[in-house]
Amino acid sequence: MKKIASFTLITLLMLFLLVGCSPNNTASSNTPTEVKDPSTITVAWLPNGSGQNNQTFRTAFDTVISNATGLKVEDKLTTDYNIAISALETGSAQLGSFGPDEYLVSHAKDPKVVPLVVPSGNSGTLKDAVYSSRFLVKEGNQDQYKSGNNYSLNNIAGKRIAFVSPSSTSGFQVPSVAILDYFNKQNKWKNLTDDDLEQGGNGQFFSQAIFAGSHQLALYDLLMNKVDVACVDDVDVDPYLTLTSGKANAAGSVYTIKKGAESPFDTLAGAQFVVIKALPVQNTPIEANSAFLSQKTLAAITKALTSEQVAKNTTIFPPATYSGEAGVQGDRYLEITDAWYNPMRKLLGVK
Repeated sequence: MKKIASFTLITLLMLFLLVGCSPNNTASSNTPTEVKDPSTITVAWLPNGSGQNNQTFRTAFDTVISNATGLKVEDKLTTDYNIAISALETGSAQLGSFGPDEYLVSHAKDPKVVPLVVPSGNSGTLKDAVYSSRFLVKEGNQDQYKSGNNYSLNNIAGKRIAFVSPSSTSGFQVPSVAILDYFNKQNKWKNLTDDDLEQGGNGQFFSQAIFAGSHQLALYDLLMNKVDVACVDDVDVDPYLTLTSGKANAAGSVYTIKKGAESPFDTLAGAQFVVIKALPVQNTPIEANSAFLSQKTLAAITKALTSEQVAKNTTIFPPATYSGEAGVQGDRYLEITDAWYNPMRKLLGVK
């Protein structure tokens, strides 16, 4: 596993706000001039995006791609991060929607894997194009994680924790940076590494560390008392939740599972959890393997996704008050280049 750079998380947001977006996509410089498009474009989805809760969104997304390219579009649904990522890297899928770390690692292996677009923030720009990686505890246990009047990571040592996947940006990589940044300052844990955080048991930092496979299942394990702490983002689980008290994603905010929420939360209506720490993460790209799609097709996809028609499509970008199936959080898709992710690249130590 790559070594994660450990430094203050606020640096990410400061760097992020200084990074602009070039109007030209990197795909043209990395794509051979004579790429033959497949008869069917396959879109790979991580487990979080493969559920029934995302079906309507996927159908609308695929329709946009099909209309733009004139090609058939199908989905590759997965239950494992590595399967989805490998599909894009090998070309058995040509498009994917993975987190920043997943993208950066793939691009480092093969520069032909490029980002096309990213959801904007609610401002419609890149300035607030972030989501949150969160440390969660079950409601009623939150005082165990306080230092004075503030929440602290100090007492997560020795606890049972649920991550999402070793490849997950918000479900492992960014939380790992925060943990190391905090605990490497202590003599007892000065040699702690991200590899150590994957282990659990006697003498380890965590008494138990599990990888649940999706953000939904990591939260489910927390609510079922299988773990004490879970690292879960907001975008993948918020469709199942109601913000009960506090400010969204702020330490101390309380969330409640909605009545009628779909599996795996269908029997957990009313269950609550508390955010003890939230960290900013640059938004997830729509990425492509430009070795398997022509420059013309990549340009058509980018133009379609960044169009006003897609921005106004409430199935893809549902209003903030919408309580139905999942969609994209933000205002619209914006074109980006690889360089836009340099703050995350530096934070996560990806070469």
